[in-house]
Amino acid sequence: MSATAYEHTSKVEVVIERRNAHLLTRDEETLAKLGYKQEFKRAFTMFETFGLVFSIIGLFPSIASVLVYAIPNGGAVSMVWGWLVASLFLMTIALAMAELASAAPTSGGLYFWAHHYASPKWRNLFAWIVGYANTVGTIASVASIDWGCAVQIMAAATIGSPHLSFSPTTSQTFAVYLAIALSHVVVCCLGTAVLARLQNIYTFLNIALCLAITIVIPAVTPKEYHNTASYALGNFTNLNGWPNDFAFFLSWMSPVWTICSFDSSVHISEEATNAATAVPWSIVLATGVGGILGAAILIVLSFFMGTDMESIVNNPIGQPMATILFNSLGRKATLSLWAIVVIVQYMMGSSMLLASSRQTFAFSRDGALPFSRYLYRMNSFTGTPVNTVWFSGIGAALLGLLSFAGPAAISAIFSISVMGLYIAYSVPIMCRFAFRGSANRFEPGPFYLGRWGLPIAIVAVHFMAFINVIFLFPSTPHPGANDMNYSIVVMGSVLIFSLTWYYFPVYGGVNWFRGPIPTINPQYIGSEEGNSDTRQSDVALEKKVDT
Repeated sequence: MSATAYEHTSKVEVVIERRNAHLLTRDEETLAKLGYKQEFKRAFTMFETFGLVFSIIGLFPSIASVLVYAIPNGGAVSMVWGWLVASLFLMTIALAMAELASAAPTSGGLYFWAHHYASPKWRNLFAWIVGYANTVGTIASVASIDWGCAVQIMAAATIGSPHLSFSPTTSQTFAVYLAIALSHVVVCCLGTAVLARLQNIYTFLNIALCLAITIVIPAVTPKEYHNTASYALGNFTNLNGWPNDFAFFLSWMSPVWTICSFDSSVHISEEATNAATAVPWSIVLATGVGGILGAAILIVLSFFMGTDMESIVNNPIGQPMATILFNSLGRKATLSLWAIVVIVQYMMGSSMLLASSRQTFAFSRDGALPFSRYLYRMNSFTGTPVNTVWFSGIGAALLGLLSFAGPAAISAIFSISVMGLYIAYSVPIMCRFAFRGSANRFEPGPFYLGRWGLPIAIVAVHFMAFINVIFLFPSTPHPGANDMNYSIVVMGSVLIFSLTWYYFPVYGGVNWFRGPIPTINPQYIGSEEGNSDTRQSDVALEKKVDT
């Protein structure tokens, strides 16, 4: 390299470093205005912030985990059209959340917004309820992802056994589940920079798997499993006994659980560079890409899965997606592809635990969780909140004990992960518009919907309320004790506990909880003069580089 070229490259690097320094300063100033000091290392780039949300969506492994809800409740129609219709509604949630995330990018996210935008009379209670719903919802999301991963591993064991003879017991599946959950704890205790770089691997592997499925299945599936367009896009198969229209809504568990956890990137706001822009766009882009790629996968499946829906659901393999792949690819090819599915599902759990631990950290920072004084600690070696990683990981492991109460009980984890988060999402979105005047301190960030904000918020909140009601119903119209939907029991217990503790005499949160606790003087703003001087020097340096 010539001396001139080397000097030019060096100057470019200086400009980039100065620009990055501006971003960090701007992020820290924004966080200071919200009342918090910078405690995390900001190591997540915009692509890695997107990668966190996209890896949690997981697409193909996620669809594999919840396909059992779509096939019995409408078959091909619910798989394709249910996904497309629900995806449009899910985008409204993403947009409403993105607007809030851009205005106040902090790890506390949802409960911080609820407190920030509600009236003084209600803000403490709303923040309390949202914080607990969000904490439980994220922990349940970890549990549902890890349980899906355990089931996928056991499905691989069944496929590999002679004549599909292996049938895993609940204890065996739970043991695998426990190992997955604990290994995720170890991974998420790593430093922020390592966790950020992992998202790149997760994202590329996720996209590669989606593309491989859409290419391989049409190419190798035997003709006996090929379906006509009229069947793939118009057949409605109802195996569970609900009226067809209601069954169609029940099938929405598949897209709603898959494209969920919009708040995951919000909880790493204090670890992301240019968070006010990166976080909202990561939510919107991940939701859009997930909706499009997910629709493509499901259309391919509907054309190449055959017509015997009952055999797909009740196959000895015990996993509808694995059964479809087995029919299309055979034993060896299915096991090879399924190994990648398991790896991607495992990565989903790791990313979700990362987001959950940050929500727990933020909530304990404000003293709202039991043992907050122990949870709100940053590990000096890794620079991450190791204690809250263990708290969320152990909480997820304990939720897995529901598996011993039967399939319906463990299915409640999937419902809770959606219901808890939808409660947490709805309240701050409503507060953003419901409380006007001096109590509402909404100041738009770089991502702003303008006049479209209100109608989008109305649609999003009504959709989430509708889904929460739908998910309280059992899978069949006349359930026995083993087929009941236990979501209301588990979620109701959590809400009752949180409200009881809030209003408990003397020791309850109503006596001491005041919402987010500033860890820095909110009046602090970085030196504008210093920033101006630095920006001017950057402009001069860029002119030199250009010439």
